[in-house]
Amino acid sequence: MKDQHHSEYPLAYLRDECPCASCTGAHGTTPQKSNYSGAELFPMFKPALKMVDVESIGSYAVRITWSDGHNTGIYSFDHFRRICPCQDCRAAHVTEPRL
Repeated sequence: MKDQHHSEYPLAYLRDECPCASCTGAHGTTPQKSNYSGAELFPMFKPALKMVDVESIGSYAVRITWSDGHNTGIYSFDHFRRICPCQDCRAAHVTEPRL
């Protein structure tokens, strides 16, 4: 966004917030959300999550290819702002009225 806001996203959090239809349960399907940021009993056996590729989608989004093979999520810049984990954005989401 042009407001100079700075956001930082942990990789696991970004993967867990994938906006694709499979992960969100769009079209009435059961959400298939990942749980990379959740607590692991045996974290040493889980391969480290990595971004393999980031592709620009027009001037409004990026598509991330993850090391787990997932690549169908198109992360719009609006989506990045909606999921921004900074204290200011989290506080703003709490006070916004739900439609």
